[in-house]
This record gives sequence, C-alpha cells and structure tokens, in this order.
Amino acid sequence: MHAYNRLPSSGQNSPQSPPSSPLSRSPRYRHRGSKSGRPPPKTLAQRLVWILLSVLLKRQGIFLFAPLLYIAGMLFYMGTVSFDVVPLIKPAPGSVYRSPQLYAKLRPEMDSDNSSADAISTIWKRSYKVGEWRPCINKSSEGLPESNGYIFVEANGGLNQQRTSICNAVAVAGYLNATLVIPNFHYHSIWRDPSKFGEIYDEEFFIKTLENDVRIVRTIPGYIIERFDYNMSNVHNFRIKAWSSIKYYTDTVLPKLLEEKIIRISPFANRLSFDAPPAVQRLRCLANYQALRFSDPISSLGETLVARMKKLSANNSGKYISVHLRFEEDMVAFSCCVYDGGNREKLDMDAARERGWKGKFTKRGKVIRPGAIRLNGKCPLTPLEVGLMLRGMGFDKSTSIYLASGKIYDSERYMAPLLEMFPLLQTKEMLASAEELAPFQNYSSRMAAIDYTVCLHSEVFVTTQGGNFPQFLLGHRRYLYGGHSRTIRPDKRKLALLFDNLNNGWKSFKRHMLNIRGHSDSKGIEIKRPNDSIYSFPCPDCMCKVNKTEDSRSSSSAT
Repeated sequence: MHAYNRLPSSGQNSPQSPPSSPLSRSPRYRHRGSKSGRPPPKTLAQRLVWILLSVLLKRQGIFLFAPLLYIAGMLFYMGTVSFDVVPLIKPAPGSVYRSPQLYAKLRPEMDSDNSSADAISTIWKRSYKVGEWRPCINKSSEGLPESNGYIFVEANGGLNQQRTSICNAVAVAGYLNATLVIPNFHYHSIWRDPSKFGEIYDEEFFIKTLENDVRIVRTIPGYIIERFDYNMSNVHNFRIKAWSSIKYYTDTVLPKLLEEKIIRISPFANRLSFDAPPAVQRLRCLANYQALRFSDPISSLGETLVARMKKLSANNSGKYISVHLRFEEDMVAFSCCVYDGGNREKLDMDAARERGWKGKFTKRGKVIRPGAIRLNGKCPLTPLEVGLMLRGMGFDKSTSIYLASGKIYDSERYMAPLLEMFPLLQTKEMLASAEELAPFQNYSSRMAAIDYTVCLHSEVFVTTQGGNFPQFLLGHRRYLYGGHSRTIRPDKRKLALLFDNLNNGWKSFKRHMLNIRGHSDSKGIEIKRPNDSIYSFPCPDCMCKVNKTEDSRSSSSAT
C-alpha cells in the first residue's frame, strides 16, 4: 500500500519515482533533446549569466558585486553627460579670504559714519564696578626649615613659556622644601635668543621677594657639583610627563632628591598640572604676580613707551588700544591658511614651512584643507581684518593703537588698509629711536617683554591668535584691574563667516561687531575652573572678592 500523495499526479510518475526536472519538462528542452537524448551544450554568454545569477543569489555575492554594479552605472551615466559645461561647486561660506572685497564695499559707509560714541571710555561697562576683586597673596613671615636639596631646571620655549617654567619651578621647589637654582634658559632655534634670566628679569628682586617662601640661589655650591665632576649632565635628569600632578613630585622626585641632594629637570615647560593644592597655587601666584618683574633696562624702555602712548592719546584721556597681531611669515606658514597673495604667497609659504619644519607638511598622506582651517577659526587675522573689526566696534580714526608684533609678512601691502583706518597706529619701532632699541634688537624675548609692558597698561587689549603671550596678559590684566581682563577676544569662527559675507551692509556688520565687543566685556571677569591656568584666571587663588559695602568703607577711610 502506497502512502497518500497530496500532490496532483501528472499521469507519468509513480509514487516511488522522483519528480521530473523542471528543465526536462520544458517543451523547448524536450524538443531539442528528442534528437540526441541529452540537452544541448550552453553558450559562453549563457554560462556567464548563469554564474552571475547564482552568485548574486547568495548574500555574500550581493555585497561583493553591489559596488561594481554601482560604479558601472555611474560610468554609464557619466558617458551621457556633456563636459562642455562643468557644474561649479560653491565653497562653504567663511572658507575663502574675501576681506579685501568686503572692505572695499563697506569703506564709503564706514568713513561717513559719525554715530560712534566715545567707545574707548565706555567699552567696559562691567569693569568699572570697582572693588569686586583685589590681590590677596599671602607671603610667609617665618623662616624656612633645612633644605632637602637643590633643583635645577631648564626653561624652554619663548618668553612666556619660560615664565610658566619659572613659576612652576618655584611652586615645586617650595612644596618639596628644596632650594631652587635660578632657572637656565634653553636656547631654541626658532626664538634664537641667548638671554639669561638676569637679562630679562630682575634677579635680585626675584630672590628677595621669595626669601621667606623658597630658597633661591644663583649657582650650585662647589661641594655639591664637585661630586659630579663639575658636569651637570652627570646629575640625574627627570624627564617628567607633561601636566604631572604634584603627587608625582612627592612620590617620585623627592626620594631621589633626598638621596642625591641635587636633581635636574629638563625640559620643564608645562610639567606641572594646573589643578593643584592651595599651597602650590599660592607659590605660583607669588612668583608670577609679585616676584617676576622685568630687568631695569626693559622696564625703563617699556614705561617710556607707555608714557609716549598716553601722550599721543591725549584726545582720549590718555587711553589707547593694544593689539597682539600674529601675522609674521612663520605664523602664516604654520597655519597653512591661504590669503590673496597668489603664486608668490604660495612659494613664500612653502619655503618658510620647509625652513622651519622640514618635511612636517609634505609627509605622504598629509592632507591640508585651508578652507576648513579658516572655517574653524584657526587662521591668523590680517591687519585689514583687525581694522575692520575695531571700526565695527565703534573705534574711529582718532583712536591710538599700539601694535605688538614681529615682522609682518608682506607688511607694505597688508598694513596699508589698517593704517588707513587707524592713522594714529604705533609700534615699538615707531615710538622708540634706533638707539633706544639697539640693546634689545637681536633678542626676541627682550623685544617681546617690551611689547608685554605696553600692552599691560593699555585701556583695551585685543588678542587675535592663541598662545602664551595673550594668556599671560589676560591674567596679569585681571590682577591689575579688579579681576576684569579688559580684553577683546573675538570668536574667529563668527568672524570668518562675517568677513566672507559680501551681502552685509555697514549697519548690519557693525551690529555684529558690537555684539562681539559686548561678549568680551561680559567674559572679562571669569573664575578659574579646576583645569584652567592660574596665569590666565587669578580669581580666586590669587585674588579675593570684596563686597561693595566693605570697599566703600575702605575708600572713605582712605580719604
């Protein structure tokens, strides 16, 4: 008895026989096969199609052939497109340097605008709430215990990076109860300044100010260095990781110091975390804001230039603006930004990059996108852009400006529009005679110290690029001016979009600039967060808040 078959019978197959092949049931194949008894051979095209279809039926095949099919389709489509007219791709807004065109458009309205108020006297609405913050660094009056040994550091970098090293070295030495040897300045191929500590800072004043907090000596005693054959390279050198905690120094450095009685740390820039205990922060404050002052020759010329700037600004009650402009050739080259100098600019920048950073920018696979750099606010502002920004903020041709800068790239061309907008602009080379500048001329750190002094005492400081110079000035100005930095720090991402927008009229452009100015005022007083630098944010570690009642009482008693 056979099993019940639910499939309809074809009348040819018995229940035990397998079903016939679909190909054998095809009338075409039955007809062809009737002559020979077997199917005819497949052609080459049929075989290829069959293989392709069988592979595509599998999941792996779909992923393998999908990209090939897509490319084939694109090639087919491109074959139907005419290349007589190539569609233009618009650059992203803000990615191209169009400031000269914007200046040409806005200049007539700018020159005829007489609506500006006395901008330099009214800019800091928040800073004139005097008495909010005052310096309050406590100095020790007690003697120091016996020293645990000597610490010798090498301060690398430019003027303000070296300043970081000095202040951190004071903090570490004081915390470890060690004697600090006056830091050695490491000569760098970029800054090329062989100046010693005493040629930039007042060494005697530095030692005297810190005498009750940290022992400081000019040289290592003979009986100590004799053990190392009078050769500092024989002294154990700690290569400390950047931003190390003070705990690392107590756990790792101190035991070696106690054993050897002298240790060396090289390099020492940024080798101490910004987040540190109050005892460390107090020593940093003391070193930066009280113990470090420039040497007499630098201070004397700096104060002379400040007096000359105030005299030139008599029409504004002696108030002037200082601008830190970073448009030197090496800065422009390092940024990889593109301006409007054409082929000559490209050749200059390629040569400068090869001189300063041989091979760094020409490595295989290195991709440089100048448009993206500009959009991200990383391009140095040109003198023209600084002028446009300040005129938009309400400063007119009667405003005196001090320009702190190195040698401006292609200065004759790039400085011309800034001088048109601000004819009272001055530099140290314009304010001082050749004889006055001669002792500092070939020393980049000493020249930077003169700029620092004139910028420190300006009513308004404008920073146009990051770096240690503006960061230290931010903190120092806060320390001097009741906690307010009195500094314009523009959002360069916004500026990139505004300088690229040729549809903007003068009134609209000015409104945007006044908003940036107002934001700088509101951000003038800022409290240090855990990972912020005490050299930029002295409140509250180096300054104390004073309420208005207490401040008015002290003011009235003083009178």
